[in-house]
Amino acid sequence: MKQTKTVLPCLTGLIFILFFNISNAGQIATDPLPAWNSGTTKQRIIDFVARVTDSNLSTFVPVNERIATFDNDGTLWSEKPTYFQLLFIIDRVKSMADDHPEWKTTQPFKAVLDNDMAALKAAGKHGLLELTIATHAGMTTEAFELIVKDWLATTRHPTTGRAFTQMVYQPMLELINYLRANDFKVFIVSGGGLEFMRPWTESVYGIPPDQVVGSSVETRYEVREGKPVIVREPKIHFIDDKDTKPVAINRFIGRRPILAAGNSDGDFEMLEWTTSGDGARLGLLVHHTDAQREWAYDRDSSEGRLDRGLDEADQKGWLLIDMAQDWKQIYPAPNDQ
Repeated sequence: MKQTKTVLPCLTGLIFILFFNISNAGQIATDPLPAWNSGTTKQRIIDFVARVTDSNLSTFVPVNERIATFDNDGTLWSEKPTYFQLLFIIDRVKSMADDHPEWKTTQPFKAVLDNDMAALKAAGKHGLLELTIATHAGMTTEAFELIVKDWLATTRHPTTGRAFTQMVYQPMLELINYLRANDFKVFIVSGGGLEFMRPWTESVYGIPPDQVVGSSVETRYEVREGKPVIVREPKIHFIDDKDTKPVAINRFIGRRPILAAGNSDGDFEMLEWTTSGDGARLGLLVHHTDAQREWAYDRDSSEGRLDRGLDEADQKGWLLIDMAQDWKQIYPAPNDQ
């Protein structure tokens, strides 16, 4: 009897340990956002998805209305030391400079050739548009796509040495996959160039070209050497930024999102329009607070300036994602991309 009394507690304890470990393993295996630290931010996202996908709740949203929109620069991938598309444009200017001797004395081209980033940033949006038109026009969309793909395959980030497509945020990749697993249709709505993003968003984010909305140049249909092509023209068609983001969503998507994510005041109106609709809605702002693993910036930054959004996020019920506190991991492991 003494042996029985000794053995039974041991068996009970062993069963408890096994059950506890199995339960924990199950929780780990089913964690939809493993690169996010446990806490209010992660829980609010999970709770929101549960509320809109549970048909027994009054907050249930039908599948065809589960639309999520994400900004790209600073929201899905990094944007320092400057926007990656600007780095692409700079490389294009330098590669084309021999055919344009006038650029050596003409701004903003001179700033590029002199590696004068201060002068280039001072040229503002107008200067960037001028560079974009000069380096992107006249070629077919197919030729431009090949140039973008080649640049991404051969160029590395100037400070991390990573491929630009490895500078994407692992927590946001997980969030996109989590939403997609819950029957959300996920769109990119970015100020970046439409045809700069489309060649790679599907392989990197799983977001196909037809779910990418961005700034664009004018194009025209043409037949070259007997082959129909779409040609890029030296004229801006649409800038997808600030108050034009909701306009673009309405025009190209046709439904108001129930979730929108951004990181700057350029995304303010997209989040405002999204969260002002009826029913359960969620606005997310990535706050760059991690100078060790990424960069720390907000109000005074020339890229991804977050000022008004920082002041009004709480009042509007938006979730401010603290990168340093909320993200366990910033970028994917190199062999994951």
